[in-house]
Amino acid sequence: MEWFASKGAAIYFPVGHSPHCDFIAEFGDRLARVQVKSCTAYRFDRWQVTICTRGGNQSWSGLVKHFDSASCDYLFVVVGDGRRWCIPSHAIAGGRGVALGGPKYAEFEVEPGRPLPSPHGDEPASTIGFANARGDVRVAKGARL
Repeated sequence: MEWFASKGAAIYFPVGHSPHCDFIAEFGDRLARVQVKSCTAYRFDRWQVTICTRGGNQSWSGLVKHFDSASCDYLFVVVGDGRRWCIPSHAIAGGRGVALGGPKYAEFEVEPGRPLPSPHGDEPASTIGFANARGDVRVAKGARL
């Protein structure tokens, strides 16, 4: 959200349950539906971002909802070390996950933000050392978490 606002977008939130987008960014006369994902899984020199949904915090029925590029306009991803990507949904090649940090989605990387907190304490959730770890996942999804 903060990144879109810094680019001049007005931010709107869907009312009620919205399985397809987390917020809507308005750029003048253009609206963009944005799905936000955060990731702290760093393996094989890439951030392994899960973009499918497996039931969230409800009891899981075993059904996996794959990412559908028609359901949003952008996928915005924040990873453990603070790097961020704003990827047009039509550029997403898979329905379960994407690996970020390599050349495939490099053109969609935007300015870095604050590192995500580690699930294991005060250290940033990154395999790359960060001297000034501050912030948390709410940088992407706001206080709605």
